[in-house]
Amino acid sequence: MKINQVMDIAIKAGKILLANGSEIYRVEDTIGRICRSYGVEAECFVLPTSIFITVIGKDGEPLSVVKRISERTVDLSCVEKVNSFSRRIQESPIPYEEAMETLEKIEREKGYKFGLRLFVAGVTAFVYTLLFKGTVQDAVVAFIIGMLIYISKEKVSRIGVFKFFEYFVSGLIAAGMSVIAVKIFPFLNIYRIIISSIMILLPGVSTTNALKDALHGDIVSSQFGMAEAIFTVVSVTAGVAIVLSLGLGWI
Repeated sequence: MKINQVMDIAIKAGKILLANGSEIYRVEDTIGRICRSYGVEAECFVLPTSIFITVIGKDGEPLSVVKRISERTVDLSCVEKVNSFSRRIQESPIPYEEAMETLEKIEREKGYKFGLRLFVAGVTAFVYTLLFKGTVQDAVVAFIIGMLIYISKEKVSRIGVFKFFEYFVSGLIAAGMSVIAVKIFPFLNIYRIIISSIMILLPGVSTTNALKDALHGDIVSSQFGMAEAIFTVVSVTAGVAIVLSLGLGWI
């Protein structure tokens, strides 16, 4: 197989991993594993938004490829599939066309359906409300608000605005709907509802990946991940704080 084809496969696999919430060290390991499977030695450097690969061609000249990752989400099923793919071709390398077709199929898969994800978002808020010793009534309201937050986040994401604005708007909705609910039903606990509703927004995967990257020595990527997690929390908090500062006097 040609070297540029091997690099295409490696870049494609790395892109899918990085775009779906994989750790940096896993992306670098997968790229190196794929290249070695085809007898190509490669050096790769991965950041949360970029992939850099360099190999030495047959004529001794270095060949480099840079791939920019502009959109990122969390879909660990895609990460698992690419992970399995890289180990499978390590045992038995497959032709270029078959490898690219397999990766494109993984990339096209949308994961779980929107309805199921929406329901799970509501259930998450419901369960956390009970965990925080809220009442069943609090949990039901948090269930509804959790789904509204998820819908709004999806809508704002499709508009194409910067990522942290999505979390800011979600914080506004979480606090705003909670204030309205407590105004209508005074027996509800506004703080438990808000805290439970925004649990789906907290950057658990980003924080965990940042810690894993730090343990593997990827300090730059770890700092980037922690900074992203902090900005996410600040964005959500800012939205909630603005609404509470204006709405608590109303109720």
